[in-house]
Amino acid sequence: MKVLVMYDYPSGTGGLATQGALLYRGLQELGVDVFPVNSASAQEKEWYYRWFCPDVVIGVGYWGHTPDLVLHPMRYGIKTIPWLVADGYIANYQEILESLPLILVTSRWVKKMYVRDGLSGDNIEVLPVGCDTDAFIPRDKKDPKVSAVREALGVADDQLMVLTVGGDAASKGAQEVMQALAINDAKSPDWKYVCKVWPQPRTQAQNSADMQLATQLGIEKNVVYETNIISRNFMPYLVAACDIYAAPSRLEGFGMVQVEANACGKPVIGINAMGLLDTMVHKETAFLAEIAQEIRIRETIVGDEAGHGENHRVIFKSPRTVDYRASVHDIANYMMDLMSDKNLREKMGEAGRKRAVQLFDYRVVAKHFVKLVSEKMGIS
Repeated sequence: MKVLVMYDYPSGTGGLATQGALLYRGLQELGVDVFPVNSASAQEKEWYYRWFCPDVVIGVGYWGHTPDLVLHPMRYGIKTIPWLVADGYIANYQEILESLPLILVTSRWVKKMYVRDGLSGDNIEVLPVGCDTDAFIPRDKKDPKVSAVREALGVADDQLMVLTVGGDAASKGAQEVMQALAINDAKSPDWKYVCKVWPQPRTQAQNSADMQLATQLGIEKNVVYETNIISRNFMPYLVAACDIYAAPSRLEGFGMVQVEANACGKPVIGINAMGLLDTMVHKETAFLAEIAQEIRIRETIVGDEAGHGENHRVIFKSPRTVDYRASVHDIANYMMDLMSDKNLREKMGEAGRKRAVQLFDYRVVAKHFVKLVSEKMGIS
C-alpha cells in the first residue's frame, strides 16, 4: 500500500497538523510506503502523483478543504480519502463527498453533522485522532521539567492547577469553568487556573473578555492566561503539570487535548455531548457536565469556502445547533469532587491512561486506517 498523507506539513502545533503527522508516523512505523505533503501545495502534490503513484491519498481537514483534499487528486486520477472534522455546518460539496467510496471522520458526532447537512452517511467511517502515548505519560510533579512548568506559570507546590488549552479558551468552555471555580472558591483547596491559548489577532478580544469576566467574578488573581507560542515538545510537560484538565468545549469534534490529558493520567472535566461521547467515559475517565444551553441559528453567512460569493446568506428550514454551553453547576460539583479527593483524581487518571493507550495510540489508529482502506477500498 502506497499512501500520500496531506495535511499542514511541515506540521506545527495545531490540531489538524498533529492529526496528520501522527497518522503519517504510525503508517511509517507499520512499514507502509508513505510520504507527507502540504495539502495546499498543488505543485508538490502533483510531483508525488507523478513519481510516487500513490494507491490512495488521505487528506486532513474540514469540508471547506474539499478542493485541496478531494478535487485536486481526483483531477489526476488518484483515489482520495478525506479525513474530516466539522465546524458546525457543512455548506457545500455534499455531492462530491457523497460520490467518494470512503470518508473518514473523527467521531460519531461529526458523522451526524455531515448526515444532517445532506450526506447519506453510507460511505462515512469513524477514525479517531491518534495520541502519542509515549510522550504523553504520567509524570511526577517533582520531575524537573514538570516543576519548571509550574514554577514558570506561578503555580505553587501546594496549589491545584486546573488547565485549559485551545486556540482560544472560551471555545473550550473556559468561561463556564471560571464561573464554576468562583462558586467553589470559598470552600475549595487553593488553586490556580491556567488557560494556554494561541497568540493570534482574533483571540485578543476574547482573551480580554475572559479576563474581564475573571475580574467580575473576583478570581482574577488565580487565573493565568498564557499566549506564548509553544511546540509539541513542550505540550506533554504542560499537561503533566496540571492536576485537572478542564475543557467542557462549546464545539468539539474529537477532543485531542482531553485524550492527551487522560494519557498523562489526568482526570478531565468535559461536556456530555459531541466528540467527547466517543473519547471520554463519564465518571470513569472524566466528568461530563450536562448541556445547559444549545446555541441555535436560523441563518448564516458563507463565502468563498462554500463556493459562493462573499456574504452569501443561507436560511435554514429549521434552526441549527452550532454551539453548546455546559452546566456551570455540574462543572462546579465535579470540580469540587476532584479538587477535594486526590485518590479520585488518581483513579480516574489511571483509567484514562489505560483507555488512551488501548484506543487512541497513534499506532492503533494507523492500523485501523489500513484495515478500513483494505476493507472499504480493496487496497492492500
